Amino acid sequence: FVSGCTNHCEHCFQPETWDFTHGEPFTEKTQEELLQLMKPDYIHGFTLLGGEPFEPENQRGILPFLQKQEFPEKTVWAYTGFVLEDLMTEGTHPHCEITETILSLIDVLIDGRFVEAKKDLSLQFRGSSNQRIIDLKKTLAEGRVILWEDPSKASEGAKI
Repeated sequence: FVSGCTNHCEHCFQPETWDFTHGEPFTEKTQEELLQLMKPDYIHGFTLLGGEPFEPENQRGILPFLQKQEFPEKTVWAYTGFVLEDLMTEGTHPHCEITETILSLIDVLIDGRFVEAKKDLSLQFRGSSNQRIIDLKKTLAEGRVILWEDPSKASEGAKI
């Protein structure tokens, strides 16, 4: 979890993290502790949450950690209240000099603000139907948004 968010979504599940000074500083020691926690084989990856990971000041703190990540087989997911198109467009609030580098280091991006009127508890990995689960590696490779498909559901189909 990172602190600091300018989105201020109505009914946010963690409004205390809107404050950029909330919590403890993300230090080299914290990074090392997280990397140690990721070593076991049963840990498949980690998720960036907020606050808002894509506030420019948070991106600058996250990038060194993502670059230091020494487990390429583990997946990186990120949640953002911004939409991918804004993250990739120069001149928008969340886009800064390192946004595209950060996006290249993430496997799956859940984008879009939480919208109470579109809240749907039956949705997998998101709170409202406007949010997308994006396969970021495929999206960046193909130059168009490719939605993530749950690999555990891929084998479902016709039964004999």
